[in-house]
Amino acid sequence: MARSDLILQLIRAALTGDRALVRKTAESLAADERAKNHTIFADRILSQLETQNAPLATTFQSPAVHRMGPFWTELAPKRKLSDLVLPEHITSSVRELVEEHHHAELLRSHGLEPRHRVLLSGPPGNGKTSLAEAIAHALRVPFLVVRYEMLIESYLGETARHLGQLFDHARSRPCVLFFDEFDVVAKERGDAHETGEIKRVVSALLLQVDALPSHVVVIAASNHPELLDRAVWRRFQLRLELPMPSREQIEEWIRRFQTRTQHELGLASETLAQHLAGASFADVEQFGLDALRRIVLAGSHADQQAIAKDCLDHLLILYRGSA
Repeated sequence: MARSDLILQLIRAALTGDRALVRKTAESLAADERAKNHTIFADRILSQLETQNAPLATTFQSPAVHRMGPFWTELAPKRKLSDLVLPEHITSSVRELVEEHHHAELLRSHGLEPRHRVLLSGPPGNGKTSLAEAIAHALRVPFLVVRYEMLIESYLGETARHLGQLFDHARSRPCVLFFDEFDVVAKERGDAHETGEIKRVVSALLLQVDALPSHVVVIAASNHPELLDRAVWRRFQLRLELPMPSREQIEEWIRRFQTRTQHELGLASETLAQHLAGASFADVEQFGLDALRRIVLAGSHADQQAIAKDCLDHLLILYRGSA
């Protein structure tokens, strides 16, 4: 049976004419049903939103930000797994994780739970945040991004209390809870330079992670996994390292970008990949978007090749400036 609180919320939203809340509640119902392995019913709920009332569906375009809490930002996930260029073993591992959650009830009938703790590591700009968002999209659940500027207090006892509030909110429904730069709050407790209060914060964090139900997928990302407390590694059932992209992966990203945007970038994808070799995916995306903006603004008079070369030169200047 669907959660009674969601049904009551849906009725209140309908009676008050709050269309945005109707959609949000219906999406939460669909996520709840999917978590119970009622995938057909979940798909029917979502299809009703998209097909039954065209003006309503237009009004219900999900905003980039649903709402902001004191310690989190709730986003409607937009990136899809198919948008990302990942090593095959990472794609396979992530699809297995998603499959486990889509068939959670089958697993539970055998005394098992789907994996729901994921640790992503690797150099900055290579897709950790994008992958976390894509997992939320594949699971059709909200994407909650932790806000450290509000979470961490100068009085670390308050930080532990804030962590409790954050996790209480997350466990109230299916979602992906994302900690970027996880080493900020999960540093090695054996570090002699850290205070006892910080160590207590790490201990509180690990207890909260352990207590999360499996319908909350917690994803932590770190550019410096060597700084993480050793106990952190044991908490995460799936540990994936995202490396710098190869030239072939950059070429594939460019091809997908051109297909998705229906714009050519002025030079062959092989040539662009050669010039962008050694760049992160974030840098490659910046190049693609910069070139696309200029091509669109130039309209039919766009010299796409000249624009591509100029954007490549600009990226090279940025590299030199940061070296």
